[in-house]
Amino acid sequence: MEEIFIKDDFIKLGQAMKLAGFVDSGVDAKFAIQDGLVNVNGRTETQRGKKLVENDKVTYKGKSFVVRRG
Repeated sequence: MEEIFIKDDFIKLGQAMKLAGFVDSGVDAKFAIQDGLVNVNGRTETQRGKKLVENDKVTYKGKSFVVRRG
């Protein structure tokens, strides 16, 4: 499982997906999230602006990453 590191208290889901390399653009993230293909902490998430905090786990197309602060 991959880890992404943030400096602030949170990162938005679409931004995190780009940072992790799961999508190439914000548009790709938007459609994946709207289509219900993204899970956050085991639940389907449909809000692109969902704020992720430390230890949140995101899964998309069989790949996962965890948000870390540091």
